[in-house]
Amino acid sequence: MSLPRSDTEIAYAKINLALHVRRRRDDGYHDIESLFAFAEDGDELAATVRDDGALTLAIAGPFAAGLDTGPDNLVLQAAKALQNYAGVGIGADIRLTKNLPVASGIGGGSADAAATLRLLGRLWSLDIDMMDIAAALGSDVPACLVSRTLMGTGRGEALDLRTIEGLSGMPLLLVNPGVGLSTAPVFAGWDTIDKGPLDASDLTTIVEDGRNDLYPPAATLVPVIADVVASLSAQPGVKLARMSGSGATCFALFASTEARDAAAESMPPVWWTMATRIRSA
Repeated sequence: MSLPRSDTEIAYAKINLALHVRRRRDDGYHDIESLFAFAEDGDELAATVRDDGALTLAIAGPFAAGLDTGPDNLVLQAAKALQNYAGVGIGADIRLTKNLPVASGIGGGSADAAATLRLLGRLWSLDIDMMDIAAALGSDVPACLVSRTLMGTGRGEALDLRTIEGLSGMPLLLVNPGVGLSTAPVFAGWDTIDKGPLDASDLTTIVEDGRNDLYPPAATLVPVIADVVASLSAQPGVKLARMSGSGATCFALFASTEARDAAAESMPPVWWTMATRIRSA
């Protein structure tokens, strides 16, 4: 039976339901405790096999402007790393449709890199563990490779699958105020105070006791983030409103799709929104 020559994959948007920063490590990273969840939607990738071993990248979509299609792009880095690791002589023409804002705390390049590994792993008919490749590409790439609800510790690469009752399929709204925010200055603004561990035993505890320790420095750098969180928190039917990752995208979980959709309609038109659901665990 001949193998498929083309295939597609979704780079699922990542959210941090909670993100507790515990300490700065000697290697420059921070020890974190975070509950990762993923949306059903995100960027989209398509690839076609090349027999000559070459790797190419084209980028389209609403957030394609300014993105580099050269070797520094994480998609091509992931493809090349997988090619080298597996010792394959085939390549691919890859097309990325960038639906998610850049530098926005919802996976971005990490989700794209992880989706590239999944996609090319299928196209190249590879039966290998790609976690080491993912970890070498970035702290969030291993979680994005799995793209299921996970507890992340260490610098985010030590992962434990979690089932949180009531979370799968929950209506989710992503909102970005149209501002990019780099991770490094947000972590640099963390107050260095360990405010305690993350209890991710159930959704109520995550809502009531969880937090995002990067929210204060992010909101200081980009004050409109506080406006987004406040706007989401005030919506009827909201269960949780919080910033994701290092920002500037925020999210809200809702009791119903109707409440989510009404909230999306109420957001200022200059803010980017995506109405979706939590991907099943």
